[in-house]
Amino acid sequence: MSAASLALQAALYSALAADVDVQAALGSPPRIYDAVPRNAAMPYLVLGDDRETDAGTVTGPASVHRFTVHIWSRTPGHGEVKAIAAAVIAALDAAALSPTDFTLTGPYFLGADYGRRNDGRTWHATLSFRALLEQD
Repeated sequence: MSAASLALQAALYSALAADVDVQAALGSPPRIYDAVPRNAAMPYLVLGDDRETDAGTVTGPASVHRFTVHIWSRTPGHGEVKAIAAAVIAALDAAALSPTDFTLTGPYFLGADYGRRNDGRTWHATLSFRALLEQD
């Protein structure tokens, strides 16, 4: 099933990197990472954890994915991370994601958590999504 997870990650990256509102918030090319480089400029987005479970049937293999997107900022207050979160949610809602070798249903936005980190100057948003991938 890991091929589905990798295909989903690539499709998410492509959709977010191509979105003009995401680019406006995170630069062009946008600062979207799987592994954050040392001393990365903020704000930036991280494609987070992905929980994959089997959803296959007699008609073929499938998997359900619950994944996160993290947004990090050092602009005081929640405003910047919430504005970027809105752009990400809209981008994924509007995107026609086409993971290679899979048919995608979703992604569906499940919820968000916003908060300040212990250092008192870093703001963080965690967005949660769900998607179903069926192998072509």
